[in-house]
Amino acid sequence: MLAMNRAQPMLRALRSVALLVVVTAAVVGAHAQTVGEVEFSRGVGFAQSAGQTPRTLGKGLPLKEGDRLTTSEGSSAIIRLQDGTRMTVRPNSDLVVQQFQFKEGAQNNSMVMQLLRGGFRAITGLISKGSPNAAKVQTSTATIGIRGTDFDARVCAADCKAESGKVNDAARPNAVLASAKLVDALGSIYAKDASGNRRVLVSGGSVYPGDTVETGAGARTVLVFRDDSRLTLGANAQFRVDNFVFDDKNPSEGRFLVTLLRGSLRALTGLIGKANNRNVGFSTATATIGIRGTGLDLDCGSGATCSFYTWLGTIEVTPQGQTALQVLQAGQGLFVGPTGIRPLTAPTLENLPRPDQVPVNLQQLFGVGQPNVEEEGLFVFVRDGHIEVVSSKETLHLGRGEAGFASNDGSTGRPASLPLFIQADRLPLPNNPNPALSSLLGDINTSSGKQCR
Repeated sequence: MLAMNRAQPMLRALRSVALLVVVTAAVVGAHAQTVGEVEFSRGVGFAQSAGQTPRTLGKGLPLKEGDRLTTSEGSSAIIRLQDGTRMTVRPNSDLVVQQFQFKEGAQNNSMVMQLLRGGFRAITGLISKGSPNAAKVQTSTATIGIRGTDFDARVCAADCKAESGKVNDAARPNAVLASAKLVDALGSIYAKDASGNRRVLVSGGSVYPGDTVETGAGARTVLVFRDDSRLTLGANAQFRVDNFVFDDKNPSEGRFLVTLLRGSLRALTGLIGKANNRNVGFSTATATIGIRGTGLDLDCGSGATCSFYTWLGTIEVTPQGQTALQVLQAGQGLFVGPTGIRPLTAPTLENLPRPDQVPVNLQQLFGVGQPNVEEEGLFVFVRDGHIEVVSSKETLHLGRGEAGFASNDGSTGRPASLPLFIQADRLPLPNNPNPALSSLLGDINTSSGKQCR
């Protein structure tokens, strides 16, 4: 009896601690930051905060930081986060909003998701557009770095292969559309497309025909083209890709035409120049340059002044308004400006690294054909923007129209063709104006293009 009396205070204390833990969890869950809401739901799904009762997914349901979103077979949900990110959560999926911090214009915005099972389709918002390292999705296979983009992600087991087996369409090639990608990027770098839309570029980012690349003060980068042409851009430069066409089976029919609008670059021409140097040209405000398999420097300052120097091969410089050209051998240069033309005997850009001295992995940047699309692992398809897939072994950068893969052993690559479960995906995109109708059409295996109008 005495022992029992002595134990009672300890039992009461333990009960108090347990009650405190439960109450604390309830308070934390109740006061967790609201990060968005459900815009559309179909079937059975739940959102659950730690230590809280699951909440049924339905239109208008608030979502909180820390919520775990779960969908069942045949179910899906479209969510909208406060920064404008929209996501369609797939059937049979588990997605955790691990971290979300957003205030418009703030420098410390961040978003971290965990994809435990299944997948989603996403159009990201202001967090990823404001900073290239602020948004990511973690999976057991790899981490997805979001660079401001429109993409699908899916953790595949046997389900993806089974879905592909039900598709009768022929698979489309998984082509790399980018003319070039960035490596060794430092500082502020942007690209502006032909429509004037501006985007941030970081290492691995894609450049397309018509894009103008701009570097900020103290910035620099190396652009690697699909034909292995390479350019080092210096600070405060503007560089435009006027025309780039390349087929590795027929490089002599390729085109490489670019313009340095301002600043400096060091260039090494690639397979197009080696196969047909007449199809390669550099332009500046003061001259056009033809090449004969070449390494060259261009440096254009304010006003109509540029210097040209070749350190490999031969270039032909034709000053604007003239028909006579000057041929420069390796070790020769030329200054062209309003005051006239004079020879240069020494390079002016040795502070920039030569592009042939920067390590480049062409297979990682542009290679297709690996891995086997029937493997289990993480698949990502990019409709627009830039995605970085970081596994335990390597990093894969994906641009517009590219599908990539990270296997469970950490290897990455691009399949030779688009996986059919991606190509034939009928799950509504998160910006779909009528997801209920699209879901119904998907169930009966009918695309929206076949609707009666």
